[in-house]
Amino acid sequence: MKYNTIIIRLAVFFSFLFGCEATAQQQPQYTQYMYNPMSINAGYAGTNGTLEAILLHRTQWVGIDGAPKTQNFGIHGEVGNKVGLGLSATNDNIGPMSQQYINANFAYKLNLSQNTILSLGVNAGVNLMNVDWSKGRYESQTDNVFNNNVNSSRLIVGSGGYLYGEKWYVGLSVPNFLITESYDDVEESVIRRKVHYYLQGGYVFNLGENLKFKPAFLAKVVEGAPATYDVSANFMYKEKFVLGAGYRFTDAFSALAGFQVSPSIFIGYAYDRSITDLQKYNDGSHEIILKFNLQNKSKIAKSPRFF
Repeated sequence: MKYNTIIIRLAVFFSFLFGCEATAQQQPQYTQYMYNPMSINAGYAGTNGTLEAILLHRTQWVGIDGAPKTQNFGIHGEVGNKVGLGLSATNDNIGPMSQQYINANFAYKLNLSQNTILSLGVNAGVNLMNVDWSKGRYESQTDNVFNNNVNSSRLIVGSGGYLYGEKWYVGLSVPNFLITESYDDVEESVIRRKVHYYLQGGYVFNLGENLKFKPAFLAKVVEGAPATYDVSANFMYKEKFVLGAGYRFTDAFSALAGFQVSPSIFIGYAYDRSITDLQKYNDGSHEIILKFNLQNKSKIAKSPRFF
């Protein structure tokens, strides 16, 4: 497929011109971050007390050829009363570039009080990146930056802390704190890994017998880039139906919905609408998530967790 949209071509070109920093080193973003904390925080592994699997698909900026598409898979559970183990894999595509993140997660829980637990986690894995310029179209085929495909692999080592109680949580994490640099004498560019810092949190308010309210936030700081902030507010009715809205500062508004199909299956959907100049060129972004509780029925909580 030929990606001839001006926006995508310019984004990819400048990312390589300035050291592959924009596309290759920015981690995927999710609107339903409150349902999938392990994707950015190893400390979340095993904290819900059951064996859980998560599938997520995100299609960003519908209508723009080569716009980002992301798939995420995660599975995690508790071993004994103290240890959490998890595995996560992400496939991210934009224009001619594709990359995969594969991580193993380990967490250890410390009981700070009867209802307060601190889970400290570490993750390790690999980031694979491929750029195939034959899938794109560019103005000058004599420019060296566009004549050489890129294949690379980099080690991932990160950590995170997840503090939570019965109705609240807060997490701080660095999914990868390794910084590596390499020089490509053909492309004349420096490829540099950027460190991401995440802070997230949420609280569940009981508004009545059948209604719960959960505000949540996610802040991301990336070295050399402006900080980004997400806030959301979701309502759960009768432990089954979820409706809410979100806002990514200076970027997009979101609508969220979810349904607890059964005690072991949850499905969620989010729609983002850009508020930047990019809104002229796309029809929004779509994201769907599926959560599966893989434990036997005796270990499934009667009241589904809101986080």
